[in-house]
Amino acid sequence: MSRTAILRQMQEDLQQCRNCGLCEGRTQAVLGAGVPNSRIVIVGEGPGRNEDEQGKPFVGRSGQLLDQMLEQVGLSRNRNVFITNIVKCRPPENRDPMPEECLACRPWLDKILELIDPKIILCVGRIAAQQLFDPSFRVTRQHGEIRERDGRLVMATFHPAALLRNPSYKPMMEEDLRKLAEIIAEEQNAQIL
Repeated sequence: MSRTAILRQMQEDLQQCRNCGLCEGRTQAVLGAGVPNSRIVIVGEGPGRNEDEQGKPFVGRSGQLLDQMLEQVGLSRNRNVFITNIVKCRPPENRDPMPEECLACRPWLDKILELIDPKIILCVGRIAAQQLFDPSFRVTRQHGEIRERDGRLVMATFHPAALLRNPSYKPMMEEDLRKLAEIIAEEQNAQIL
């Protein structure tokens, strides 16, 4: 079975998930979207209202900003990135997901990472970074840092929603994305040689 077919089946299975109380308020659970054999997986916090309605990650204003910023460094969910979230159902009133909700959803994220097997994980926002990068992560101090976890490089940066509220963060996230693009280019050049 192809990765695309496996992801499609996972999306169907996810709609039946009852691992935590977030399932009670969802319209749709959101597995992820993008290129199934991508070198990069971007992980956010959780679906918002637009994502819950459409069943796709990062489709609202912050998603549009993320797409624009990715395009500036040659990345796109249509060409070379897969995007998902820590939790797959929208938390009420867009509150932060609780630790037990993150834990309940973790098997879905682990299955995605195992299937896609990215070289790099980019955490956008505090919640994703605390789950995958560092439990005490501080975005203004640690954005752009790179660590190795389970044979993958992990970087954390600002959530695009934070940039909409505070545009002064945008140059820092742009720099983080440039650094990410350079790492990918170096890896691709090393494979050619």
